[in-house]
Amino acid sequence: MNAELDSLKRVAARRALELVAPGMVLGIGTGTTARFFIEGLRGVRGVTAVATSGASAELARAAGVELLDEPPGVLDLAVDGADEIDPELRLVKGHGGALFREKMVAMAARRFVVVADSSKLVERLCQTYVPVEVAPFLWHRTAARLGDLGATWTLRGGEAAPYRTDNGNLIVDLTFPGGITDPEGTAAALKAVTGVLEHGLFLGLARAAIVAGTTGVQVLGTLE
Repeated sequence: MNAELDSLKRVAARRALELVAPGMVLGIGTGTTARFFIEGLRGVRGVTAVATSGASAELARAAGVELLDEPPGVLDLAVDGADEIDPELRLVKGHGGALFREKMVAMAARRFVVVADSSKLVERLCQTYVPVEVAPFLWHRTAARLGDLGATWTLRGGEAAPYRTDNGNLIVDLTFPGGITDPEGTAAALKAVTGVLEHGLFLGLARAAIVAGTTGVQVLGTLE
């Protein structure tokens, strides 16, 4: 099954590579599908990029892509994967742990395009879980406040060896029974919790999603 999914992810990544032109300034995401996109940049002349994680930066260097810490202007294109995609192109992201930087890059881009396999399509968000990056200081209190929003929370990695983001923070993964009925309201409530730095609900950011399935590739939204 993993080999089949990887094959679909490669197809979606190849379609996204058709959007790349020499000299573009790109935002490159994190995760399996993003990795296939980054590897495909090898040989594209004059492309520079902002990476959303140390892992993606390493892949980009191996592909011969020059990395920027601070781009001179708006990114021409950002391409990233997604963990869930609903019919309105609202997303859950961050299962790979890079949600903070991924959201910053998506917001810095003229076009943000998602690449995924069809298993990521959902009718309602949070069929899996929503990651929330939190400050380590008094994180138990922050997690408890998140729980008060109706979610069940888990510290990623566990307390003995918690996962640390590239920013040095923790991630609390939230599950909402039955999914999220009001993504915009939930996003606002999550961001308002003291101790929360960013959450994995990406709303109103993706212009398009390139989704590969067993029957071919479909484009949700517009690539223009």
